[in-house]
Amino acid sequence: MTGFEMFWPLMAHAFLVFCLYALLVVRRAAVVRSGKVERIAFRENLAEPEESRVVNRAIANQFELPVLFYALSVLLFITEADNIVAVVLAWIFVAARYVQAAMQLTGNLPLRRLFFMIGFVTLFLMWLWLVVWMATS
Repeated sequence: MTGFEMFWPLMAHAFLVFCLYALLVVRRAAVVRSGKVERIAFRENLAEPEESRVVNRAIANQFELPVLFYALSVLLFITEADNIVAVVLAWIFVAARYVQAAMQLTGNLPLRRLFFMIGFVTLFLMWLWLVVWMATS
């Protein structure tokens, strides 16, 4: 390992967030053009149409549980516990976030829950890995 493998999943997750922001801009522009809402509604946080609200919520979700992922990834790197186990778990977490976001955008609640739980359990296992690593080092 070169030493930076732990950061590729973080970059992949950041890319997801940037893509969601781009989609939000596109959807908000579309609802403004269609006359469903005026542009000021977004600035004043008024009733946002469903087309863009679902994307806005998907973005918010990327700043909840993933905050623990980012902190943990840095801790794994600092403690040199960022080996193949940690990196594989990190990729599983990020893949689950991608699928969860896609399911949120399409309204597939059962699969969204499933992939949230996959990410949640994976993140818990990553924290457990760090605890075991520090306890045995």
